[in-house]
Amino acid sequence: MKSSGKTRVCAIIGDPVEHSLSPVMHNAAFKELKLNMIYVAFTVTRNELKGAISSARILGFQGLNVTMPHKNAVMKYLDETVSTAKSIGAVNTILNNEGRLVGYNTDGIGAMRALKENSISPEGKKLLLLGAGGAGKAIAFQAAQEVEEIVVLNRTSEKAERLAEALGKKFGKKVKGESFSSEILKDEMRDTNILVNATSVGMHPDVNRSLVPRNLLRSDLCVMDIVYSPLKTRLLLDAEAVGAKVVSGLEMLIYQGAVSFEIWTKQPAPIKVMKEAALNKLEEKGVHR
Repeated sequence: MKSSGKTRVCAIIGDPVEHSLSPVMHNAAFKELKLNMIYVAFTVTRNELKGAISSARILGFQGLNVTMPHKNAVMKYLDETVSTAKSIGAVNTILNNEGRLVGYNTDGIGAMRALKENSISPEGKKLLLLGAGGAGKAIAFQAAQEVEEIVVLNRTSEKAERLAEALGKKFGKKVKGESFSSEILKDEMRDTNILVNATSVGMHPDVNRSLVPRNLLRSDLCVMDIVYSPLKTRLLLDAEAVGAKVVSGLEMLIYQGAVSFEIWTKQPAPIKVMKEAALNKLEEKGVHR
């Protein structure tokens, strides 16, 4: 698609952004649907954030993705933040709605869509979440609308407890937050249905690390890891070895990106095209399928 005076622009802002798969995913999607749109990446420092958001508004950008370290700070420069993103305290997607900038968080929706697209129903299940950081919090808020029970384990118990309290108040579900320990993990794993690693443990170059010993994994589990480099972390390899169903971090990345795409374009995202583009880019970087 050749750019013109009518080309709509979307972008990702953060620091750093060089590693992002979003440009190849979204540009492939725009091309597939023959949309006169383009997606670019901009490095934006903390001191430049206010100016970057103001510029996006003035220049008429269709939308933005926001990555670290701006997901929290960007909220104060928006005209509106949808309720879920407000509860999470983080925005990763912005829609320019005729000059009004509206903030969303698609991380949790992406995670739940990744589960469902892999034939995993969260209804009535117990979800064990490892990590209460940004991604973990987003997943927890979305999952709490569907699962029966959530347990959050985090290195610092205070963070897990605060998240559990907020979820319990908002959704009235059975939610527990505790510090991560081998004893607590072993106890909670006994009746867990869905296990989600929302930490960076297992990410390249520490590819042999996992928070969950293989002997705690079962064939009736579903295991999701938000890490996508490598595509199959030690946790996912161990889960596969015992017959568990696994969902890679790339699936979550693609589906959260698809939700952003649909917010901006009001059209269903071409998932297969986005996934193929992301996989090809990862292969260029030496991450094999």
